[in-house]
Amino acid sequence: MPGAAIFAVFIFSLLAAGQSQEYFSRSLTQKKLGLKKEKLSHLHFYFHDIVSGRTPTAVRVAEAAVTNSSPTGFGAVVMMDDPLTVKPQLSSKQVGRAQGIYASAAMEELGFLMVLNFAFTEGKYNGSNLSVLGRNTVFSAVREMPVVGGSGVFRFARGYAEARTHWLNFTSGDAVVEYNVYVFHY
Repeated sequence: MPGAAIFAVFIFSLLAAGQSQEYFSRSLTQKKLGLKKEKLSHLHFYFHDIVSGRTPTAVRVAEAAVTNSSPTGFGAVVMMDDPLTVKPQLSSKQVGRAQGIYASAAMEELGFLMVLNFAFTEGKYNGSNLSVLGRNTVFSAVREMPVVGGSGVFRFARGYAEARTHWLNFTSGDAVVEYNVYVFHY
């Protein structure tokens, strides 16, 4: 009889596990979430990374013991809240902010790990975000970083962002970077 009881407990636990699996996850249709046809959008804007002056938009928040002796600043971590504008001039119309961090992650070249959200504040994208996570080799003519997600209009987003340095002040470290972002979304 004890064998039958053990078998019954085993069968009951399998059934209970199956029920909790179904409760934990389920398949949905796009229609159920209100998703319509997927589209491809191209966004173009300028990113203003200001590290100098009285009101910087990017500040170093951490560094390693070797950072200041490294030719690439290896180990530096910078927090940013950079304006995004329609033209390269900071005085042009602002369409959002680039908020996140970049860290010097390469010892042999100037290469940043970028973890940021493009938080849009204008037009049909107002209140929506695109999330970027990737490698930015600053002195390459064109850098490509993946768009890994988004929110609002950009829910379920995927794509890539191309960055090109428009202007760089080697003395201050301030830069203006042109972005072309290609993103699939619903």
